[in-house]
Amino acid sequence: MDRINLTDDLTLSRLVYGMWRLGDDADTSPAHVQAKVEACLAQGISTMDQADIYGGYEAEAILGAAFRAAPGLRDKVELVTKCDIVAPVGKYASARVKHYDTSARHIRASVEASLTHMATDHIDLLLIHRPDPMMDPHETGAALDALVTEGKVRAVGVSNFRPWDWDLLQSAMATQLCTNQIEMSLIARDSFTNGDLAHLQRLGVPPMAWSPLAGGGLFGEGDAAMRLRPHLEHHATAQGVGTDAVAIAWLLAHPARILPVLGTNSLERIARIADATRVMLSREDWFELWTAAAGQEVP
Repeated sequence: MDRINLTDDLTLSRLVYGMWRLGDDADTSPAHVQAKVEACLAQGISTMDQADIYGGYEAEAILGAAFRAAPGLRDKVELVTKCDIVAPVGKYASARVKHYDTSARHIRASVEASLTHMATDHIDLLLIHRPDPMMDPHETGAALDALVTEGKVRAVGVSNFRPWDWDLLQSAMATQLCTNQIEMSLIARDSFTNGDLAHLQRLGVPPMAWSPLAGGGLFGEGDAAMRLRPHLEHHATAQGVGTDAVAIAWLLAHPARILPVLGTNSLERIARIADATRVMLSREDWFELWTAAAGQEVP
């Protein structure tokens, strides 16, 4: 498994295991969660993607229970988590409205809670989950810098930020933002042409891709999925992998060094995540899939 350098002392596995639906599994026992992590590690996938809000603010604690039950497991992985979304569920059930909070107080409280929930003394990568229209970049930037200085967070980045959001926050920070996790898939292609990827490439920053299989939409009955299906099946058959591996390989082929975040609760599917790294796509193959998804050739 290839690894991608985000900072001088932090590398992530090229494929990342996403834990958005960790709490949705019928079995959330420490032993079963450990089995998922071990299945990832067996393929060289060592980066686990979390967020405080996942599972109604409970997914981090489910992972932490596995770490407590299996001493040493935490040391084998890189932990990514996110903060700033306040939704009226779980510990924020009393919130009157869903909102974002990038205040220093909220960021620090969220990080402290994440450390406790995940049974760790540091977070490898902390992301601001959503752009906050009320963000004070100086307050937010200082809070993130302080967490890095204190060693509670090794590196910081953002998620779903547009280039101007990134530039505003970075302008108030000493620490360099090291990634932007954005939606990217054969169906969600806007970032390839709207400047989001170009901005990160200019900075030399590897992006992370959430929902790289469009939340399963690539295999549904939508128009784009139906157009893509025969093309994905052709490449999958030719290379002896599943169609999902071809869709992920399409992202891996891009020169931006995209890190797809893949989430599934099936141990069988987890064991096949790395198949995507074996798929070879030519430039024409890449545009063939783009054209099928778009329903028209490029201009």
